[in-house]
Amino acid sequence: MVDDMRFNYADLTPDLIMDALERSGLCLDSGLTELNSYENRVYQFQDETRRRLVVKFYRPGRWSRDQILEEHQFAQQLHDAEIPVAAPLAFAGETLLTHQGYSFAIWQSVGGRQFEVDNLDQLEWVGRYLGRIHQIGASRPFQHRVRLDVTNMLHEPRQVLASGEWLPSGLQQPFFAVLDELIERVGEAMTLAVAQISLHGDCHPGNILWRDGPMFVDFDDCRTGPAIQDLWMMLSGERHEQQIQLDTLLAGYEEFMSFDSRELALVEPLRAMRIIHYMAWLARRWEDPAFPRHFPWFNTDHYWRQQIAILHDQLDALKAPPLSLAPSW
Repeated sequence: MVDDMRFNYADLTPDLIMDALERSGLCLDSGLTELNSYENRVYQFQDETRRRLVVKFYRPGRWSRDQILEEHQFAQQLHDAEIPVAAPLAFAGETLLTHQGYSFAIWQSVGGRQFEVDNLDQLEWVGRYLGRIHQIGASRPFQHRVRLDVTNMLHEPRQVLASGEWLPSGLQQPFFAVLDELIERVGEAMTLAVAQISLHGDCHPGNILWRDGPMFVDFDDCRTGPAIQDLWMMLSGERHEQQIQLDTLLAGYEEFMSFDSRELALVEPLRAMRIIHYMAWLARRWEDPAFPRHFPWFNTDHYWRQQIAILHDQLDALKAPPLSLAPSW
């Protein structure tokens, strides 16, 4: 397996991409337009029938073939249930294609407006579909995708951050002191025994397009975890605003899937896990030339001082009472 700590896409040339598409049976009628993606490489193009398509080349070494196929199968199952998701197209019966060591997949290009997370009508609609997604996710557990747990999201990221020279020497002690306290508190919180289901995994507003309703895209991070993982990133603003958003989201969600209110205690632990995992993700990818170019602030004194402050704020959030459901009368 390719070492994904050091891999970069230098060999993924336009000629290689065009050759891969043509060998898949596509005749191109346009050039390639690169779309915003750091983890994988994603391009939009048009074929001879004037279909707008998107091809994604998966970063070698990140997921196994079985894990990618399980992502595709989950998206297809949701699509077959008439849930608006972007599912990969099959070519000669295969959704996962390979060319010169690269795995790739092709989707119909879907357009849409930005999902307005502060629009309560849209939010309730999203909640309704997330309930349907989780209804299916609960019935079909993943066999190969990773779990959303403290090993993957806390302990391994800490090892990555400690193994390199990412932090200025004078900030290492205060950073790891607050990080370790946060890891301990989050680890305790994540022992809560709640149902683990198949999730979108990265269901932030940017992965929802609005057409005549929501369209869920990018299942690249689908994984096993608690239902609240696909809900909490919809919440923003002050606490009272989040309370309204939560009630609206769950009003739609519970039309199809019951929600365990105990999971609200996991919102801030999951937020902490995402913060820590993101730092380590940047560290893991720093050998990829695209990352120093797009994230030049990552190894600066200012960035790490800011992260120390963020981790302290997150500790305070963990100590505060969790959100609660509105009372039913």
